[in-house]
Amino acid sequence: MGGVLKENTSGKKDWFMIFKEVYSTLLLIFCSVVVHAVIFDRNTTVAADTHPVVAFFVLWIAVIWLSMVEGGQASLVGLPPVDMNLYKTSHTISYKIMSVVNKGDNLDRYLMGRQFMVLLLVFVENLCAHPVDEHKKVLGMGKAVNTIFLGTGLAIFFMTAMIGKISAQVNASRCMLDYVNNYGALFTFYVAMLIEFSGLLHCCYVVQMFFAWASGKPLESKEAPRTLFESIFFWFRVLISGAILVFSFCVTLAALFQGKTTMWEGVPAGVAVALFFIFMAIVGMLEGMQIAFFAVAKMTEEERSHSTWAKKTCDLLFANDGRNLPGFMVGRQMCVTLCFFIVARVTTIKLEDGESNIFNSSSGLQGFYETGLLGALITTIVASITWQLVASAFPMAFLSTPVTYVLLRFCLILEWTGLCQGSWVVARIHRKIVKFKRDEVYIGTAEERAVKRAMSDDEEEEDYNVKPGHMYPGVPTLPPDFSPRMRTLDEINELEIELKEHRDEVDARIQKLEMEKAKLLKVDDTSA
Repeated sequence: MGGVLKENTSGKKDWFMIFKEVYSTLLLIFCSVVVHAVIFDRNTTVAADTHPVVAFFVLWIAVIWLSMVEGGQASLVGLPPVDMNLYKTSHTISYKIMSVVNKGDNLDRYLMGRQFMVLLLVFVENLCAHPVDEHKKVLGMGKAVNTIFLGTGLAIFFMTAMIGKISAQVNASRCMLDYVNNYGALFTFYVAMLIEFSGLLHCCYVVQMFFAWASGKPLESKEAPRTLFESIFFWFRVLISGAILVFSFCVTLAALFQGKTTMWEGVPAGVAVALFFIFMAIVGMLEGMQIAFFAVAKMTEEERSHSTWAKKTCDLLFANDGRNLPGFMVGRQMCVTLCFFIVARVTTIKLEDGESNIFNSSSGLQGFYETGLLGALITTIVASITWQLVASAFPMAFLSTPVTYVLLRFCLILEWTGLCQGSWVVARIHRKIVKFKRDEVYIGTAEERAVKRAMSDDEEEEDYNVKPGHMYPGVPTLPPDFSPRMRTLDEINELEIELKEHRDEVDARIQKLEMEKAKLLKVDDTSA
């Protein structure tokens, strides 16, 4: 079971990798056609209630914005350790964003707000693309197509995973500076910060404080203690957030027990409720595993061997020449995204003709229930943020269970199948169109930056480790006792080409400046 890159030492892709890219790309095209056919057949909630064109544009805005949210996260959690002066003039918008991110606890605030954005956008996509009538044939194809791709939600899942999530993270992980150097990224960042400021998710801070205390370590902050007014405003938002969460649970559970959601036909109410909590737990485990894995990557092999299951999990995670770590990240993203859509289907409220409103609410309030916002909020807080905070406080305890090992195995198998290998094709096309360049072209490698700092006696780059009560996952690294694999020839050649292109651009700019300088000198000589 391989990781993200399955290339041999010659740098050439093997036949299985090429096969996976081809069939996955064809699968993505097919799923996209099916989704759009359903939309223009007015067989989705948004298309039926408004117009297919509206559903089409809302869907693509959601997918593209999701790619900015996912890619933005990969960039903004990777850039904090890098000296901002290195890109102050070359990437002005990236510098502007990071100037805010690096102040106080703003990175935690951003991560909390963007988590809700991810869930909200997935729920919006579900409303735009999930068929109202699952039995209605698509493009004259057989019933099997409806069952496999529409009834299960796989069609919109593959679109979202390959276009909106994995391809974005692939490019952003290599081209952090270029990816967020645009006003779309700036807007997305401030939306995430606004969501956090609204207090909608503030009950998470109580969870943060509790698990930091339970870990026996102080909750670290880069900001001064709150003033009296700031404390009153903070705890007011915590209370409002808690009340909203309780209300969301009441409405959602009432709808589930009354069979008033888009849950599959024939599923009993008790089973629907059980599935709701089971899939939220799976999402939570996968979200927490990401934090826990990056935390244990900083530990030695001896420290990771205190628990049998933790040792087995870490041995598997860092096996295969270190490629299982990125392989898990891909498989995890696939599994989480699929669970998001399942939870969206389970919790999205939909009344049949003649059914009464939930709690006899007004039509306007019932319409609000049916937007999916309540389900998105529950999933964000209970199934995502809370588990990440638990994992940050107790990473070893999180890994010391057979469930973690089984989920790791499942994610690696899922990635190995290549079902979402088309993400790399999408990523390459996107990178070519917008002309992204690797970060090494602009700021050098981490090793090169370390040498320059040593020569100039500058301060070392700040160490951003996983800390109790914080959602920052840390920069993905392998353990200190791990011998990292060498780059493949393809990676070296690609970086070499980009560096040469950048050198040519710099040479052209210097030549242009010299020509302007020569003209000015000529004018001065003539005047003299």
